[in-house]
Amino acid sequence: MINKVSEAKVSCSNCKACCCRLEVMIVTDTGVPDVHVAVDEWGAETMLRLDDGWCSAIDRETFLCTIYENRPLICREFEMGSYECISERKEQGVTSC
Repeated sequence: MINKVSEAKVSCSNCKACCCRLEVMIVTDTGVPDVHVAVDEWGAETMLRLDDGWCSAIDRETFLCTIYENRPLICREFEMGSYECISERKEQGVTSC
């Protein structure tokens, strides 16, 4: 019999904001402040990422979004605990909660 190891449930208290290292296109107007907007080589707007790869809108002490009410649509649709979330956590080396 094969034992399946279940993934630890991701919650706000153990999130680690791994998705905040992904490139985020701004495809709708949600009010992202200009200070957090970058323009790529093709003229598309993206969330500004700092030199270390983290989104400029993430609070480094709390791992909370500082523009949560105005975050991009992609951030709103990225589901905590989804396959993509778990995959990104593994990619970033966050395997336990």
